[in-house]
Amino acid sequence: MRLGLISLAGLTLALPAAAQDISLRLPVACEVGRTCFIQHYVDRDPSPAASDYQCGTLTYDTHDGTDIRVPTTAAMKAGVDVVAAADGKVLRVRDGVEDVSVSGRGRDSVANTECGNGALIDHGNGWETQYCHMAKGSLAVKPGDPVKAGDRIGKVGLSGMTEFPHLHFTLRKDGKTADPFAYGAPEQSCGGGKSLWDASLQRTLAYQGGSLLNKGFAPGPVTMDAIESGTAEQDTPTTGSPALVAFVRAIGLKGGDVQILTLFDPDGKPLAQNKAPPLDRAKAQWMAFAGVKQPQGGFRPGLYRAIYRVERDGKPAIEQAFGISLRP
Repeated sequence: MRLGLISLAGLTLALPAAAQDISLRLPVACEVGRTCFIQHYVDRDPSPAASDYQCGTLTYDTHDGTDIRVPTTAAMKAGVDVVAAADGKVLRVRDGVEDVSVSGRGRDSVANTECGNGALIDHGNGWETQYCHMAKGSLAVKPGDPVKAGDRIGKVGLSGMTEFPHLHFTLRKDGKTADPFAYGAPEQSCGGGKSLWDASLQRTLAYQGGSLLNKGFAPGPVTMDAIESGTAEQDTPTTGSPALVAFVRAIGLKGGDVQILTLFDPDGKPLAQNKAPPLDRAKAQWMAFAGVKQPQGGFRPGLYRAIYRVERDGKPAIEQAFGISLRP
């Protein structure tokens, strides 16, 4: 156990560091960067502008938590557990709110239930965690229940004030929002402070200035709704498909970012390329695709690859390759 030292009338006392700090485990049972992604951080800017703990754009004004997102509603429906981030006692819960995107029904429809299905846990020493937007009917705890770190308390959902399936996780100390990535850092500082995540998570949760959320190939045009629902990834192209389309959806892009998506044939020759103009402003998410129609006689069997690249200030910010083997 780590100890803090305090001197009193010449006597040095050792106090557990846990009296001041809390160690958090990931509150979603997922693999960051593969089966889940951090969409937003705490807003560290007290003005009407917004800035995350690295002075980046992965937040918005007054955002008081960390948004951990699953890549599609299909993944949400398959079930992704929300777990207690630390030992504690359940204070309050809410269940029964429908899993419906607020974009389709309007913000007024979730007045006073913005958190959706949620839970509040007391961890002692002034620490509390709140879990929002969980799936209807998934709450596995009730007020008064003791919980251990890692205990399931619900599942990721789409309830309350949200447009995509995710967990909104808020940490508070003595009633005030605390940023688990930079606890104690001055407002509007870039870096600094202390991470409250367990040491085993430090590398996994390293700051990413944008991520590739979805990627794949489709036999025809792709829509954002198809990507969000997961159906775009289920319709596998063949050599007889009417087209071969590589698609991506990225999150956390910045103004000025240049995106390039290139599709290659089995010989490594470019078949199609989509080089988008620089983004005019930061984008929470963005879709891009590049493809070709079926040639006469169909597509040749073999491995087709795509490379997605984001250039930021003349340097690569995101670069990822993916492929598909076409068969009759």
